[in-house]
Amino acid sequence: MSAAPVPVVAGRSDVSVAEVGELGRRLCAQVGSVVLGKEPVIGLAVAALVSGGHLLFEDHPGVGKTMLAKALAASVGGSVGRIQGNADLLPSDITGFSVYHPSTDEWVFRAGPVFNNIVLFDELNRATPRAQAALLEAMAERQASVDGVVRPLPQPFVVIATQNPVTDIGTFPLVPGQRDRFAVQLSLGLPGPEVERAVMFGQGGEGALAAIGPVAGLGYLAQAPAALDAVHVDGALADYILELVAATRAHPMVAVGVSPRASKVLVQMSRALAAMGNRTYVVPDDIQLAAGPALAHRLELHGGAASATAWAIVQEIIARTPVPTNMG
Repeated sequence: MSAAPVPVVAGRSDVSVAEVGELGRRLCAQVGSVVLGKEPVIGLAVAALVSGGHLLFEDHPGVGKTMLAKALAASVGGSVGRIQGNADLLPSDITGFSVYHPSTDEWVFRAGPVFNNIVLFDELNRATPRAQAALLEAMAERQASVDGVVRPLPQPFVVIATQNPVTDIGTFPLVPGQRDRFAVQLSLGLPGPEVERAVMFGQGGEGALAAIGPVAGLGYLAQAPAALDAVHVDGALADYILELVAATRAHPMVAVGVSPRASKVLVQMSRALAAMGNRTYVVPDDIQLAAGPALAHRLELHGGAASATAWAIVQEIIARTPVPTNMG
């Protein structure tokens, strides 16, 4: 049975930090009933979702990344579009196309799956770079240009994508601009033996997914990112974030460090984690928890080193950057 929806007054624009935190906790609980034993990853995914960010899950097949994406989509309501990545996928399969009707002598636009509130893109890196590029405008500007017409996307608009490891045959690595548009990149990893035993005998998974529904009105999710602006970030913590991102740009193993977009994402992720922790202010732990998922996938390393190396670099930077103690 799904959780009771968070009550939202139609047209309301004054959603509070406390209510966003409650939404996040309900989302975590419900998604956790579908994907078992992955509470830390689910918490980070939900924080990205309520802060308005796009999500990318990278892992080997069969560990539950698509199930997690579907559970998140089912929990927030709204329309859902599904795209399966493959080498034959065309940009028009994503954005849509116009069809000529001889009877009316008109071209009629048929919207693609990107014109939904939640877009589930399974195995994104099995699509060619040409097809992947169809998402760039949509993810950054919440609009899609088709046949010379700029068409706004429904709000809220979130892409939840999965990809296989880039070492797998038949994959096309995402270009830096595409990676930068994802707020976070997360991995589930293999479950522990007790969780795997539960999954073996039917707990969680498709059965649990079929029983869940939205925990909040769609307008509530659209208002959540703006509500998070009320979560206080001390000036010393803002400087701490700037030190972390600057360190990625100066690291000897990094060819190109993170962008200013990453700094903004790290602030919003930290605010979301604070709200979900029932606080109206950010603490250093929020920043440190969000830093790996928000920064590592954005690093361009010398010699094309693996994503695991990028994660280790971010953790090294966190470990050697002094944590501020002079907060007001």
